[in-house]
Amino acid sequence: MNAGGSYTRDNLAALLRRHDINPTHQRIEIAYALFARGEHLSADQILAIVNDRHSETSKATVYNTLNLFLEKKLIREVIVDPDKVFYDPNIEPHHHFYNVDTGEITDIDASQVEVSGLPQLPEGMVTEGLDIIVRIRSAV
Repeated sequence: MNAGGSYTRDNLAALLRRHDINPTHQRIEIAYALFARGEHLSADQILAIVNDRHSETSKATVYNTLNLFLEKKLIREVIVDPDKVFYDPNIEPHHHFYNVDTGEITDIDASQVEVSGLPQLPEGMVTEGLDIIVRIRSAV
């Protein structure tokens, strides 16, 4: 499934299983909050969404689950500054606009960005990825 797909709790449970994640009730609810919306959400936003439905999930559970999802490459982390981390259910290659006035993050198709070169990598290292965040604000 990809961004914009039709997500149900049942098919998200299957998605978790395919990534070797035990689909507990709380993990399914956290996945549903992320994937059904297809938005870039902070851990606090995810906690609020999940607890709006069932107020039984702790902040620690949300963070632990997000870390597990990251480890299994089910989601991406978008760090717009050291105090603002968002989680992105779209793991296809893409970049982001970050509106510093509103806090909104929107996707930029990878084909719209061209990088002319990267610095020499340290010996024994390979590039894992390239994440570009274009910070924007109102011109007024």
